[in-house]
Amino acid sequence: MSTPDLGALLRQAQEMQKRMASVQRELARRSVQASAGAGLVTATVSGELRVLQLEIDPQLLAGADRAMLQDLVAAAVNAALASAQRMVQEEMQRAAGGLQVPLGTGRGPDSQSR
Repeated sequence: MSTPDLGALLRQAQEMQKRMASVQRELARRSVQASAGAGLVTATVSGELRVLQLEIDPQLLAGADRAMLQDLVAAAVNAALASAQRMVQEEMQRAAGGLQVPLGTGRGPDSQSR
């Protein structure tokens, strides 16, 4: 039985690390949108899982239903974050050649280093 070439394994790991870093940079430039309340509230989230923009239809503000506005904002932001997380996971798996990659990218709301 032959021993694995540790040098080759290290080079492969370094290449994968470079690909992952490149994917993370690309994801930081991408964004996704989601809306709630038939488009009355729209949230835009980056691939770094950061809220970039929140749009609220003026008719919703005129109604002065604070509870409904809060619910719609939360729903739109959560839907946009979920879409961004799916996008990140898909791109990271693609970069890893189909291997399962943990979602944590070291960035975003769950990151400990800020």
